[in-house]
Amino acid sequence: MDDSFKKRLTELAARSYTQGVYCFTHFLDLAGRSDFLSLIPSLPPAPWTLFGGADGCERQMLRFGNEDLCGYEEPFPIAVMRVSPLSLKFAEPLTHRDYLGSLMALGIERELLGDIVVKPDGAYLFCEERIAPYLAENFTQARHTPLRCQRTEELPEGALYETRRMTVQLSSQRADALIAHVWKLSRGEAQALFPAGKVFVSGRLCESPGHTPKAGDVISVRGFGRVKYLGVDSLSKKGKENTAVELYI
Repeated sequence: MDDSFKKRLTELAARSYTQGVYCFTHFLDLAGRSDFLSLIPSLPPAPWTLFGGADGCERQMLRFGNEDLCGYEEPFPIAVMRVSPLSLKFAEPLTHRDYLGSLMALGIERELLGDIVVKPDGAYLFCEERIAPYLAENFTQARHTPLRCQRTEELPEGALYETRRMTVQLSSQRADALIAHVWKLSRGEAQALFPAGKVFVSGRLCESPGHTPKAGDVISVRGFGRVKYLGVDSLSKKGKENTAVELYI
């Protein structure tokens, strides 16, 4: 863990707790969220909340303070931008990498951006409030596709993130077995992800291949995706456990 990160969080928590004000970080990635969760016992006791702009967001902003401490409510300074092709008919099939690459080319630091949720007709982009006007004016192209970037207060109906329910047969409810079955890896390949720091369970780094998830845990694997663990539905005729999960797609 970066010592400067720990120092920064300590300063924000102390300021919030002693002055009764809200303090915010930039967007934290999975590693940053995990580091914060491990630091909680050593931080000043300011109340905190993690939020990325909508349910299911993986990159999240950390807020110290709440209404009881501060005497008022202050929302997260997160804007939602709707990004769409000027002409859907002639648009290229853009990926997360395409959108992110174009944003990086504008000189925007990654920590100012939250999740980018790709849809068939464009994308939803979460960003810090202060850069929303700049994005609306300058985020006008990805690859060869001209874009329109506008702030929106409305997210699509239903869940922002789509999932697909699936059942995998496991001989034991170990995280490495689950990952191997979901992403069709060998057991050795799945186990190697843990010491490499690529597996997170509900926001915390998981280094144990034998970890047993709890119902509702979201298992994120860098480079592969994430899946929500729902638990054992039934036993197969051969005694294996039919395990239900929701795969984020």
